[in-house]
Amino acid sequence: MASKAQVEPTARCDQTGIKRTDYLLEFEVPNNLMPDNQFAGKKAHLRVHRVGPTYADGDCKASKAMVLIHGRTVGGSVSFDLQHQTPGFAALSLQEALAYAGIDTFAPDLLGYGLSTRFSLDDPANASLPGFTSEPDGLTCSNPVGCDRTRGIFPLGQQTTQLATNPLGGSLKKHTSSTHFANTNVWARDIKQVIDDAKAKTGLNKVALLGYSFGGPRVGRVWHELGNDASAVISHLIFLSTGFNALWAANGVVENEANTEESEAEKTATTFPLTLAQRSGWDKLKGTTDCPGREPPGAAKAFFEQAIALDPIGAKWGGTVSNEPTGLLRAPTFTNTGWNSEIAKAIKVPTLILHGQGDATLPALNAKNLYDTLTVQRKVAVTIECAGHLMQYDTAATWEGPHQAVADAIIEWVDKKRFNGQSAGRFTIDRNGVTKTEP
Repeated sequence: MASKAQVEPTARCDQTGIKRTDYLLEFEVPNNLMPDNQFAGKKAHLRVHRVGPTYADGDCKASKAMVLIHGRTVGGSVSFDLQHQTPGFAALSLQEALAYAGIDTFAPDLLGYGLSTRFSLDDPANASLPGFTSEPDGLTCSNPVGCDRTRGIFPLGQQTTQLATNPLGGSLKKHTSSTHFANTNVWARDIKQVIDDAKAKTGLNKVALLGYSFGGPRVGRVWHELGNDASAVISHLIFLSTGFNALWAANGVVENEANTEESEAEKTATTFPLTLAQRSGWDKLKGTTDCPGREPPGAAKAFFEQAIALDPIGAKWGGTVSNEPTGLLRAPTFTNTGWNSEIAKAIKVPTLILHGQGDATLPALNAKNLYDTLTVQRKVAVTIECAGHLMQYDTAATWEGPHQAVADAIIEWVDKKRFNGQSAGRFTIDRNGVTKTEP
């Protein structure tokens, strides 16, 4: 990983450091884009968090750029630019590591996240109501303000479990929007706008595109929508802890191939736009606990505080004492169509897949399945032991840890289209940081 000492300027376009910038991209919501069309024609904005290199001459620019897409709960800067350190006082930020390596990085908050426009998510009445009873017709509801359905990952009854004291004061409220907030088409539009902006700001013709967690399907959808133009716009693809076709089930892992387009059943599966998350500890590993040093001290607290600072409305919600909120992270509900084998087989640019072996949110089987599905020749899958879903911030007792392995792998891939000197193959990085080739 590049350090500040390695970027002392010796010539006009040598790097001097990095710079963080936040700005807004404004747009008008197209008709029939969002599931709730009441927002069509409304003005909206995306907040973009940029971390890029600086140079001795202000006219110099980076030769490479990357757009990083976050997952289902928090926005770009929290997912990729955590302001915290390892026990050895190294920065945990992925964007910072990439910027010191000369890559200009752009991490948006997609619509419904962070400091981007939230629309119906600003209204606590749009959190979930109790579910329908188990009557045979599945439609019976005794609650006078309504009942909800959900596709599973978005909990029911959050008006009661999370908002009863702050801000609802013990009452239940009828929704002002009664559908899921977004689908992959909504966020593909956002991502394409950010790509165009990144190209304009850097003067480059192409950018690398990274999808983290549920950002992976959104990146896959962008490739699909760009069609024949995709290779002219995207230089590399990176899938980090991403979903593909495997989800955890109660009795193990279940494969679940997504539809290419949103089905009628999916359109009606979730009847509320707002889901809420509480502060929690560092994500747990699946299958093992023998990974000392994985959680950087204080990182969970720093993660929540950085996220809640970008959610001033959610900061006033939650808790069981009136007027003493504990803070809740607001996020949108969605359908997850547009990322499957059909689309993966059409990818034509070098593709890097990184996944934690102990990921308890999305199984590491996704990395293997995606690698096996890809037809592009330059493809690498790397599984990291003692790494979880937040492996871009994981550390270790005997080496710098998964966070450095993730950054180093991405830098080598974007710079040389290789990992560990190889342009294709499957690899494991063990708990001591040693890279091994898989058969």
